Amino acid sequence: MKMITDQKFSVAEVARRLDVSETLLRAWRKAVLTGGNAAFPGHGNPPPAEDELRRLRAENTRLRAERDLLKKAPAYFANPPS
Repeated sequence: MKMITDQKFSVAEVARRLDVSETLLRAWRKAVLTGGNAAFPGHGNPPPAEDELRRLRAENTRLRAERDLLKKAPAYFANPPS
């Protein structure tokens, strides 16, 4: 899109260079003009729900590791190493 918006190439020229349809490029340009940075979430611009999901999954992994460690603790303290 920067080729069209910043470098002022025509949609047809960019379509030829990138081997994509002009219709697709026009749709992308319209999405960028109306939605700005939110037009294409996920590629370096994840939606807030995705960030929250990633954070919760990491927390879940950490809590499972803590739980597993605490399950092993009674056996360790019952038979300390010599």
